[in-house]
Amino acid sequence: MSRTAHVDTFARDRLPPRELWPQMIFDLPALRFPERLNCAVELLDAAVAKGWGDRPCLRTPDGAVWTYADLKDRADRIAAVLVEYHGLVPGNRVLLRSANNPMMVATWFAVMKAGGIAVATMPLLRAKELVQVIEKAQVTHAVCDARLIEELDRARAEAPVLARVATYNGGPGGLEDAMAAKSAPFVAVDTASDDVCLIAFTSGTTGQPKGTMHFHRDVMAIADCFPPTLLKAGADDVFTGSPPLAFTFGLGGMVIFPMRVGASTLLLERAAPDLLAAAIAAHRVTVCFTAPTAWRALVGLADAHDLTSLRRGVSAGEALPRPTFEAVETRLGLKLIDGLGATEMLHIFVSSADEGCRPGATGRAIPGYRAKVVDEEGNEVPRGTPGRLAVIGPTGCRYLDDPRQTTYVRDGWNLTGDAYLMDADGYLFYQGRTDDMIVAAGYNIGGPEVEDALLTHPSVRECGVVGAPDEGRGTVVKAYVVPAPGVVPGPDLVKDLQDHVKRTIAPYKYPRAIEFVDVLPRTETGKLQRFRLREMAKGG
Repeated sequence: MSRTAHVDTFARDRLPPRELWPQMIFDLPALRFPERLNCAVELLDAAVAKGWGDRPCLRTPDGAVWTYADLKDRADRIAAVLVEYHGLVPGNRVLLRSANNPMMVATWFAVMKAGGIAVATMPLLRAKELVQVIEKAQVTHAVCDARLIEELDRARAEAPVLARVATYNGGPGGLEDAMAAKSAPFVAVDTASDDVCLIAFTSGTTGQPKGTMHFHRDVMAIADCFPPTLLKAGADDVFTGSPPLAFTFGLGGMVIFPMRVGASTLLLERAAPDLLAAAIAAHRVTVCFTAPTAWRALVGLADAHDLTSLRRGVSAGEALPRPTFEAVETRLGLKLIDGLGATEMLHIFVSSADEGCRPGATGRAIPGYRAKVVDEEGNEVPRGTPGRLAVIGPTGCRYLDDPRQTTYVRDGWNLTGDAYLMDADGYLFYQGRTDDMIVAAGYNIGGPEVEDALLTHPSVRECGVVGAPDEGRGTVVKAYVVPAPGVVPGPDLVKDLQDHVKRTIAPYKYPRAIEFVDVLPRTETGKLQRFRLREMAKGG
């Protein structure tokens, strides 16, 4: 590893042993990083140096606009405040707590410039969850939107390692006043390309959260793989989306990717589908990142809102159902870019776009990454055979002091927990999570395939499919269905849906049990929590 700039070496000292790291490849010319690299300098300072200072960078629904120069000025001031007033030294972990707004972005860049490590957290996390993050990462500093301070204060009472907290949007005496006293540009810390710059915690799982550590070069790697080869955005594009910036899908899609090409982003503190649709129409958004459920909702909102400005749509967070892909293409004229990503990998590593799309497939390993499908022993399986997805690339899993590193990384490959089959051309077809694969009557059945079939029925609004214990059969396919508006559930509808699935896919895959529910359990980012459905199924 390179000579670190970190004075506080907590993160570096707790990287997994090198023999447990994934194999790293840097196939693209853009991925040949220098030994010294600070991602804030590359993304922000370099943008201003190129003459982009007056370009719009961050937008808000009320019409406010920050230019690239504005963002740099504010990030510099915040960095100076953190170092001079709060004693931040390179390597300290800084918890960021905010909805999606320009100050959240400015504080993230400030932490990068000061050589700190950003630990961004979802706005809806409660004190108990924040304590887990603070203690796991030994977070010493925090910058928090004052509107969200209550839960953080409760967490601090249980996690005294968090000693310094700065707040903004809270009136006199806050971060804004301290920033006003700073004026000179902040000279970014000369970090190593392999210094840790962010710790992203996994979501949607049970038990202790896993902190994934990423380097400055990792941030630049995701900026130079997916965007230029598949997204193909330009300086005139206006981005928006629903995922929180604390989620790496949101950080990449709404900060790193647009800034790499000099574009701007509309940041929404609230992004429910109706609000997202209204924002797209009002601000003539051209690129949108959101989850499949939101894309399905946007189709239904297209009559009420002018969404014709959209030219690119990215779907990630969970598998994109084929009916949703087709509905978006028919109604919105968009061929959605489906993306498979992981917190452990930082962002999307399997995708396809435009004429490269293949019906039903997530895509292929994007430039810079390689993928294969393996069995339980790690042996590559024949094409067309379901198995475990394994990937390598310029990013990879490095858990913070966690024995689960040996589960995610095997023989140098990242095992994402996804079950796929690969066709002869390298296209990957999603079969489900490896722990979501349903084994019934000797057959392997992927829940998402059954979900796709159900979603083509007009009486189904949303659904989730898991394996449910059965005394006679061991396991049966069970579907949790949210009926479409106005649809009255009952035995007749159960039979109709079962017959529909039998007609749509192989009959043995039909759901022998169907339960109607008002809502499905989802994470803050919109991902279906199948583990909660499995818990419901076990409970009867």
